[in-house]
Amino acid sequence: MSDHPDVLLYEKEAWASGFLRVAGIDEAGRGPLAGPVVAGAVIFEPGYIKKELVPTYGKLTDSKAMSEKWREHFFQTLKDSDSVQIGVGIVEPAEIDEINILKATHKAMGLAAAQVRTDYALVDGLPVKGLPCEHKAIVKGDALSISISAASIIAKVTRDRMMVALDAEFPLYGFAQHKGYGTKKHLEVLQKHGAIPAHRQSFRPVAELNQMDLL
Repeated sequence: MSDHPDVLLYEKEAWASGFLRVAGIDEAGRGPLAGPVVAGAVIFEPGYIKKELVPTYGKLTDSKAMSEKWREHFFQTLKDSDSVQIGVGIVEPAEIDEINILKATHKAMGLAAAQVRTDYALVDGLPVKGLPCEHKAIVKGDALSISISAASIIAKVTRDRMMVALDAEFPLYGFAQHKGYGTKKHLEVLQKHGAIPAHRQSFRPVAELNQMDLL
């Protein structure tokens, strides 16, 4: 699949425009009721992408479409490579409640981009306010750009591991299984035991439960 037409299309455009530090950026955790929102930024050396990653592009794609086994595989591959630079931005639930999830997501992306001194970013989805560099927003970019695909893996695996750690601290809530999303089991536990600080207090139904407690 080395001749896949989309694998390096956006990266090549940025390199041809004179940008050297081109990062793919993506986030994980916008929708859950608990836990942080996490963004990943990944910068590849161009030769590394072509030689090492393009041949496996059929496996390296949107993290949500990958098995946990493959996500973990590529996460470790990216972490272990001297030809890959990785930034991670994390915004915790209290700040999400304070500034709202959209601004929190944009802040996490900006933090991740700044960590790797990005001079141009390829971002999954819609334009992002506050990035410390020029960027191109690509709808479904996590399936079209190999840099964004890698960033999506960094973001998701990082966040999933944080939720597993949170599960060890609060085993009653099942965070290791649902990662903070509003599953039936999660909602049942919320109804019975209430929210904890790891929950996003401004998110429905957490906010509704809190309101009921005040009545």
